[in-house]
Amino acid sequence: MGGWYVCINELDSVALRTEELAWLPTSQILARTGARELDPQAVVRAHLDAIDRLDPRIHAYVYVDRNARSASGVDVAVKDSQPVAGMPWTYATPSWKDRIATEDAVPVARARRAGMAVLGKTNLPELAAAIGTTNTLFPATNNPWREGITPGGSSGGSAAAVAAGMATVALGEDMGGSVRIPASCCGVVGLRPTPDRIPCEMVDAAGLSSRGALGRSVADVRYLFSVASATEPHASPPRRARRIGMAVDSSLGANAACQAACRRAADALRSAGHVVEEISWDPEPVAAGYAVVRRASMASFPADLSTFGPGIRQLAEQGKSLTAMDYFHAFDSATSAANRAVNAPLHTAYDFLITPTLGMLPMAIERVPPFLGDEWRRYVQFVLPVSFAKVPAVSVPAGLHEGLPVGVQLVGQLGEEYALLDFAEELEAMTGFGFQRPPGLDN
Repeated sequence: MGGWYVCINELDSVALRTEELAWLPTSQILARTGARELDPQAVVRAHLDAIDRLDPRIHAYVYVDRNARSASGVDVAVKDSQPVAGMPWTYATPSWKDRIATEDAVPVARARRAGMAVLGKTNLPELAAAIGTTNTLFPATNNPWREGITPGGSSGGSAAAVAAGMATVALGEDMGGSVRIPASCCGVVGLRPTPDRIPCEMVDAAGLSSRGALGRSVADVRYLFSVASATEPHASPPRRARRIGMAVDSSLGANAACQAACRRAADALRSAGHVVEEISWDPEPVAAGYAVVRRASMASFPADLSTFGPGIRQLAEQGKSLTAMDYFHAFDSATSAANRAVNAPLHTAYDFLITPTLGMLPMAIERVPPFLGDEWRRYVQFVLPVSFAKVPAVSVPAGLHEGLPVGVQLVGQLGEEYALLDFAEELEAMTGFGFQRPPGLDN
């Protein structure tokens, strides 16, 4: 490649090839296009070129708009659980394999108004009900860091697209960790906001789902969140010492490398003057309650159960047999446990919490734990209680273990996404944290 060049003054006036344009952050894209130093379509072309080169083996996208147009220079990939007018909206289930959306989701419409190009739709597991990204409609999505390794799920296509330089930013959704899990697996930043901070036109009876943002930096995620939520970042206050509660283990056990990443983050924060103290973490009642709530939510999908994959069909059928009291007791138990683990420390003692994002490292695609099973509980033990606590959280890249990414989760106060992102940006700037490019993508 490399036939198209542009001069970026902020990068020492070095001419960048098309491949390098794919990695530009939002701040530089907006500044250069605003100064008419960069064609707004240049980054879009670079990402379409990257998709042509890389996606035949990564399979992040299920649909690509080759005519995508950007007025701002920024583009966005959208998880196929969210409608984009004129594009497929399959939710990765055969029931909707031919469905075409007639309207944009609210965050998509807002992204368009901000001048973003919508590059296309990204892959997910059927009905977003898995922690990997496989389904019966499309090829399995690979982790850009290593072929055959899961990108996480359910926003795995969005995370993989961003990590591989095939989009500037991406939209995902997070009910039980579905933005934070793939962010950790792919080594990108993933924000789960407080539910409904980014509006959703679809009903979530449990109130757990949250539309979120993925990017290669906290700044990129902040920008997409600002656009999608129609809010403005506040002026960052002077930095001061913060009190942070740290959970690194539970009765379910956590991988040593995941724990080590969290402890490294805690040490870095202490060295910056913050106070970090260990707290207890009891995820088991949350996982047990979520297993009931999620079965019920799958049973409520307005689709033909006979068309679901066997695993999803079984869970949905189990959901249909649940009573209202089953649901109420499960939700109440999970919420109470989440409040003890997450909200009580935040309300009484700490500004933020920090945990490993995941209890296990990324694994081979065929070894992804079955949804709602025992190993799944160990995998999601840190993200799931935060979902039930309904507070914002962000996964930040925390280096590599044996060549694969590992992330740490920062948890903030209700509705305080910008304060959380400011704090995450402080950690991101420390040695050993933040995005790294996966190897082999320029070949």
